[in-house]
Amino acid sequence: MSASYRFLLCTTMLAISCTGLHAEDWPQWQGPNRDSVSNETQLKATWPEEGPHLAWQVNDLGDGYGAVSVADGVIFLVVNEGLDDESVKALDATNGQVLWATRIGKVGNPNQKPSYPAARSTPTVDGEMVYVLGSDGDLVCLKAKSGEVVWQKNVRQDYDGKPGTWAYSESPLVDGSKVIVTPGGPEVGIVAVDKSNGKTIWEAKTPEMGAAAYASIQKVTAAGKKQYVAFMANGLAGVDAEDGTFLWSYKRTKGIANMPTPVIAGDIVYSGGSRTGGGAVRLIAKQLGVLPEELYFNPKLPNAIGGSVKVDDYLYGCSGSTLLCVNFLTGEIEWQERISAAASILYADGRLYLHTEDGKVMMVAATPEKMEIVSEFTLPDQPEGTGKEWAYPVLANGKLYLRQHGTLWCYDVK
Repeated sequence: MSASYRFLLCTTMLAISCTGLHAEDWPQWQGPNRDSVSNETQLKATWPEEGPHLAWQVNDLGDGYGAVSVADGVIFLVVNEGLDDESVKALDATNGQVLWATRIGKVGNPNQKPSYPAARSTPTVDGEMVYVLGSDGDLVCLKAKSGEVVWQKNVRQDYDGKPGTWAYSESPLVDGSKVIVTPGGPEVGIVAVDKSNGKTIWEAKTPEMGAAAYASIQKVTAAGKKQYVAFMANGLAGVDAEDGTFLWSYKRTKGIANMPTPVIAGDIVYSGGSRTGGGAVRLIAKQLGVLPEELYFNPKLPNAIGGSVKVDDYLYGCSGSTLLCVNFLTGEIEWQERISAAASILYADGRLYLHTEDGKVMMVAATPEKMEIVSEFTLPDQPEGTGKEWAYPVLANGKLYLRQHGTLWCYDVK
């Protein structure tokens, strides 16, 4: 660790201790626990009309729909410049300066229609390593400090993987010594590899679940078993975390584009398929495996690309351009209100943070009583001609990060 890096880290920790702010990194897709929930406190209760203080903005980073990860003062993201160059970049979190960039492969499925070809996943930071699944199936481990490739393989080639129309979009799950992703192949639906060298630990067949979709693996302990749950082309699939044994499936939420990562709470799994609806199952032990008992299904429940977040007993998310609050246990809709466009979402300090597809940022009270917009603003200097804004918001160490392709905004919200 360099002297300047040690000074930056010590200064940051001193500022946090002096202000009493509970701050944390955002080291992977949907945050520390992969649930879009931040534990940070003492955040701004409201914003001025133009938004909170813009700490910095960087442009021309490269295309990509994925969110960023933030760990140890460094921002990580996946970008592409053209269709033959997909890379991982690391930025200094204090100013957005690029520290290193490493090419990992090419953009996947560029000739499919409609394609929206671009990088689309989020890096997973684990200690001194960063793990990425590229849109063409390149699964890569890099050193976080330098970007040096430690090992690399391709899930299409090595496991006969089958991505969906819009290419691989998954963000790897690191669990203990394993990295778990979804090749979506006929013989290898889900795979676990050794995070130190990329060697296969087990291969899981997921019968009748189809190709990989666009969500990311979740882990759950239920029905007496630790499991990994994947939202695939034909619905949810659960496998044993120990050896990859196929345990159960739930196909009610099969949609044209299964994008949102499942929401896990205890033994309940919620998923929502595009143009299909949302539903929840309770995982129950049975003699020969696990039974996914349906609790509810409703075509009106959250299923948009921006995902959902559970706060206390309620689920918040979008169905199209409608924001909903839903009782997580019953599926009953508490309220639903139209907003300007569908939004990606996170929760922190009593409020929901939304990044809408048309470039707005909203702060909404996380309450089941009624829809209450606390503050909102429009992102400045948005890049033209880049389409809908699908990158999820990220909150790390008092900073709100928002991305639209090659532009990244960093707002001070503490």
